[in-house]
Amino acid sequence: MAEQSLVTEGAPGDRELTIFEHLTELRVRMIRATLALVIGTLISVVFASQALQILTLPLGEQVPQTIHPTESFVVYFKVALIGGVTMAMPIIVYQVVAFMLPGLMPQEKKYLYFLLPGVFFCFGGGVAFAALIMLPAAINFMQGFLATIVENRWTLNNYISFVTRVLFWMGIVFQTPLIMFFLAKLGLITPQKLSRFRKYAVLLIAIIAALVTPTPDPINMMIVMIPLYLLYEVGIVLARLAVIGRPVTTE
Repeated sequence: MAEQSLVTEGAPGDRELTIFEHLTELRVRMIRATLALVIGTLISVVFASQALQILTLPLGEQVPQTIHPTESFVVYFKVALIGGVTMAMPIIVYQVVAFMLPGLMPQEKKYLYFLLPGVFFCFGGGVAFAALIMLPAAINFMQGFLATIVENRWTLNNYISFVTRVLFWMGIVFQTPLIMFFLAKLGLITPQKLSRFRKYAVLLIAIIAALVTPTPDPINMMIVMIPLYLLYEVGIVLARLAVIGRPVTTE
């Protein structure tokens, strides 16, 4: 039986790669991404205490409690891990894109290298937005909810697990403009289509905000929706920049 192979096209010097060569490449790229995450987490360990203090500021005078002997230790490294993800995100994204799109032309790879620093700043911006604006408003709402009936006292592990989950997904969502720029550069989307999709984008953003927002009140939902919509508009602008010089197509 002939050996199965996958064809990689697009760049000069490309050749057919066997399935085993693709699996080997996947393993190498996963190792590189993991090493970047480990290094980033080790660096973040140094600043985890300060980050933990910032993340617990929305609680005010209410100090979260621990109910397990190792809970503080586990939480400390959860906070370090989200910092490591933030630092390693450009390398992780590069390894994923390089594996999924091996046939990028040299000029397309040039734009990918240009976007990598943007990945770090956008992910960090999403984390900062969630930590400094979104979470304080949400925590304040949840602390006051049914306050006359129950005492809202949370364990440290439950609180930080909730917070880090919100931080991570907001960091991912803030990548939207860069993704739109890169897809437009590859010719997979156009600014015209994005503009026509705007009314559907508002509905999609509302759904995402409802899923990401930790509270059901409309005020906190709007706190998330407005930045997401602005990100979409920024993405349209970047998509227009991405197609400068190309012939205008009538769609």
